[in-house]
Amino acid sequence: MSEFNHITGKQLAASRALLGIGQVELAASANVSAPTLRRMEASKGAIEGLTNNVAAVVRALEAAGIMFIDGDYSGSGGPGVRLVAKSEG
Repeated sequence: MSEFNHITGKQLAASRALLGIGQVELAASANVSAPTLRRMEASKGAIEGLTNNVAAVVRALEAAGIMFIDGDYSGSGGPGVRLVAKSEG
């Protein structure tokens, strides 16, 4: 899970808000259960959950155009999310 240990539950919830989608919709696109996603979003600090489930949710959000901002990034002001334009393939 080290690849995702800087992403917080609040960042997951904020990502959904930016995309305008609900927990059920995100859970379905990541192929995890809605209760699993709820537990991830309720995590205090880094996301808690099975590595494969965390990876699936993060990748689904990134594929939808979410960029996670690490709280350690100089000048970032803390962890966050940004909605970025997806490149036209």
